[in-house]
Amino acid sequence: MVDTAARTDRLDAYLDERGLEAVWFARPNGFAWLTGGDNVVDADAPTGVAAAGYDGDLRVITDDIEADRLADEELPDAFAVESFPWYADSLADAVAERSPAPAAADFDVPGFEDADGSRLRQPLTDDDVERYRELGREVAAAVETVCRNLEPEDPEYEVAAGIDISLASRDVDTPVVLVGGAERAEAYRHFTPTDAALGDYALVSVTGERAGLYASMTRTVAFDAPDWFEQRHRAAARVEATAIRATEAAAAGRLSGGDDTADTTDTADTAGDVFAAVRAAYDAVGFPDEWENHHQGGAAGFAGREWVATPDGDEPVRWPMGYAWNPTVQGTKSEDTHLVAPDLTERLTKTGRWPTHEVEPVDVAGIDADPVELAAPVIR
Repeated sequence: MVDTAARTDRLDAYLDERGLEAVWFARPNGFAWLTGGDNVVDADAPTGVAAAGYDGDLRVITDDIEADRLADEELPDAFAVESFPWYADSLADAVAERSPAPAAADFDVPGFEDADGSRLRQPLTDDDVERYRELGREVAAAVETVCRNLEPEDPEYEVAAGIDISLASRDVDTPVVLVGGAERAEAYRHFTPTDAALGDYALVSVTGERAGLYASMTRTVAFDAPDWFEQRHRAAARVEATAIRATEAAAAGRLSGGDDTADTTDTADTAGDVFAAVRAAYDAVGFPDEWENHHQGGAAGFAGREWVATPDGDEPVRWPMGYAWNPTVQGTKSEDTHLVAPDLTERLTKTGRWPTHEVEPVDVAGIDADPVELAAPVIR
């Protein structure tokens, strides 16, 4: 159950700041953030079948096909459900007719401003964190179960199918399932599954979603690893460790030389500051140009990435928040979703049944030098 009080406090501040009377969410992650429910019927549609809104009261507008089901199965009692005839209006028109104005929405509604849903979803609330922990454990358990049983002759698409089934049985959707055998994992950064056999090693990268939250991870299994494999994986892991420690420092306001007075809503340090630490890490581990070949990840939560760090990224680094950093060095990748909070950093995509290694970050001013426990490759 979502903490609706924490959300309405945040929305009240947003409405006051923008001079608005209402805000509406029909994109699946925005709807899930506000309600804890699912408004998806057609997974290919950019918006769901209902819009959740706040105008001092919590409301949901949907057509008469969906109203009873949503009220019975998806929504807390705090939400009043209003329906319209399925043949009479589009969802956008129904919201425009029934909402006070001025208003904002995260989908295209005539006369409405664009709502900054990502900003409103950050940082995570206490109830988000607990549900995120559960999701992280479930995603890790499913992926690691499949990975422990891999064989060199397995086709990539069969591995992907096994992961889809394992996660579906846990009520987790899989917007991203990448499986790369030795040849394709070295050739490409996004190895969408094919009928190619895994061969000497495999990279498996997955993003799982449930109730609007997203958890990402990569696991590596080596059967006959190439000579370069260990060095490159260790380099990628050191970049990930540096990114995690830099995220902690940025959230606390220490990374850019600030005064360490940052809080959960305002910080002097940005995604670009963390990215600078990531680039320094690539330099230090001997692969200075690798960052140009793939994005490095960023903040996670109610999106696979709420933002992706770039050299000039000005997004504030907040806590408590999920972060999924995913550095790559050709043919290798290191990735988990971590919770970064004022009192702890916690690897969420973890079962305790996969080997780990202690990885030292590189020397960057302002960050903690303590090693980070990260997932290690399984060597078969």
